[in-house]
Amino acid sequence: MKTVIFDLDGTLADTSGDLIAAANHCFERMGFAARLDPARDAGTALKGGRAMLTLGLEREGRRDEALVDEWYPELLGAYGEALDVHTVLYPGAMDAVEALRRADIRVGICTNKPEALAQTLMMRLGVRSAFGSLIGADTLPTRKPDAAPYLRAVELAGGAVSRSCLIGDTVTDRDTARAANVPCVLVGFGPSGGDMAALEPDAILDHYDDLPPLAERLLK
Repeated sequence: MKTVIFDLDGTLADTSGDLIAAANHCFERMGFAARLDPARDAGTALKGGRAMLTLGLEREGRRDEALVDEWYPELLGAYGEALDVHTVLYPGAMDAVEALRRADIRVGICTNKPEALAQTLMMRLGVRSAFGSLIGADTLPTRKPDAAPYLRAVELAGGAVSRSCLIGDTVTDRDTARAANVPCVLVGFGPSGGDMAALEPDAILDHYDDLPPLAERLLK
């Protein structure tokens, strides 16, 4: 079966607002003045919790990986308590997913968000049942850009890797696709959309309306 596997943060949904709120909770608890801005720092937010903590600490004049590691669990806890306050699915995302399903194309998710948080978010957004698989950062011993999580996502969705592609938004997704030897589509509508061409994906997706015909072309 043909299969399309999606990244989550920055690809299916804009989760940056809730992620930044969790990071700012940590900075407040640390007693630091640094705060991340939901608009200016959205691109960093979509790179994950450690990236946000690192940026905030750098703004305080500190580069401390041990402190990042110490506060990362606190960030995850704060995020887990309020992960769907500001988060929204990107326009047309679920219409595209349903169009793929009607065309007998399997769909799944492969994310570097911890699996429990990803599952909870997708259920709260009311769309978890639309996806045949969901593999998170801690589902397997390795995470993206290792190919194993992607391969597992395709398998659980009921598809064939040789007729699959990955939709993502970062160099991690690009490298995952290359490791799995499958086409990579990067989205051009996120906060880092203007940088996607430099990563040389197989295609850039500017709106989800364009995904169904694009998937058919890539998965022939």
